[in-house]
Parts: sequence; structure tokens; C-alpha cells
Amino acid sequence: MRVGQRRDPPVIAAPHRLAVVRRGHWLTWATIVYNGLEGLLSVGAGLFAGSIALVGFGLDSFIELTASGAALWRLHRDENATQRERAERTALRIIGWSFLALAVYIGVEALCSLLTRTPPRASALGIAIAVASLVVMPLLARAKRGVAQQIESPALRAEARQTDICMYLSGLLLLGLALNALFGWWWADPVSALLMVPLIVWEGRETLRGRPCCDDCAPSR
Repeated sequence: MRVGQRRDPPVIAAPHRLAVVRRGHWLTWATIVYNGLEGLLSVGAGLFAGSIALVGFGLDSFIELTASGAALWRLHRDENATQRERAERTALRIIGWSFLALAVYIGVEALCSLLTRTPPRASALGIAIAVASLVVMPLLARAKRGVAQQIESPALRAEARQTDICMYLSGLLLLGLALNALFGWWWADPVSALLMVPLIVWEGRETLRGRPCCDDCAPSR
């Protein structure tokens, strides 16, 4: 091959691609089931403890279900190249808008917490959910990035990125609970959440433009 000549992307053999897509199905369904349970338990625990932070975390899980549903729909259209491209564009738009909806919700929720001076309250169940998410979400996100890389799907990369953000929010939830319990810093949780809003907005804009941020899983060239 001549120097400077563009190298074509690697082609995945049909049986291999089918196996990768099937793995993507399982991972996406696992994310949907986990986020559904996480959302229900978090909202229930938050209402019981009177914690806006926990309720917000649970509602965030339901927003993320939209992105996972779009990713699953994209995977179901993988066999036909024409349908695949159309599904890719549609899924990117849905996931991009879900990023922006998530940013709006987190921003409003955090500002309300600051204005009402509402501290996150201790909840054993809430802490357990946040810890579990810190363990489960990175594993799911990494596995889904691997699938996205092999089938070169920006939509799946964006959905994996939302899984990463769920992990970050879990960490913020724990951080807010810990700082409030140890030092009485009731404002730590909403301020940390507000700091994430610009990142989430930027991710949403890039996804709507078809350029989800995920350097380590960019398509091979």
C-alpha cells in the first residue's frame, strides 16, 4: 500500500457481526432492567426519606431508559444496511435530546434544592443503590463501548456515554450524602450536580451533530 493511502475500515464477517449485535442486545436489555429497578427503588427511597437528591436520581434513571430504548431499536435494524443508517440517525437524535432533557432536569432540581435549602437525607437503601451503580455502570458502559466500536455505531457510543454519566451521578449522590453527614454541607450535592450540567449539554449537542464524545471507541480508519 502506498504511503498516505487511506486504509478502509476493517470489515466484520457476518457471523461475527451478528454475535456482536446479539451481545449488544443483551447488554442494552441489562441496562434497561437495571435502570428500571434503580429508578423505582430510588424514587421510593427518596419519597420515604424526603430526599430530593434520591428522587432526582431515580427520575434520571427513567430518562436514561429512553436512550437505551433508542439503542435497542438501532440494534434491531442492524441487518439491513439502509435501515441501519436510518436507525442510526434517528437513534442519535433521540439520545441527543435525552441528554438535553437530563441536563434540564438536573439543573432545575439542583437549583430548587439550593433555593429551598433542602439537604440530602441519609437513606441506607439510597446509599446501597448508589454504591451498586458505581460498580455495575462502569462494567456495562465498557462492554457497550466495545460493541459500539466493533459495529462502528455512534448511537451506541452515545448510549454508553449516558451509562457513564449515570455512574458519575451515583458518585455525586454519595458525595453529597457524605459531605452533608460529616460536615453539614447541605449544598454539596446540588452544587456538584450543577457542575455536571455543562458537560451533559455539550454531550447532547455533539450527539445531535453525530459526534458523540468517546475517543477510545472512535471508528477505525
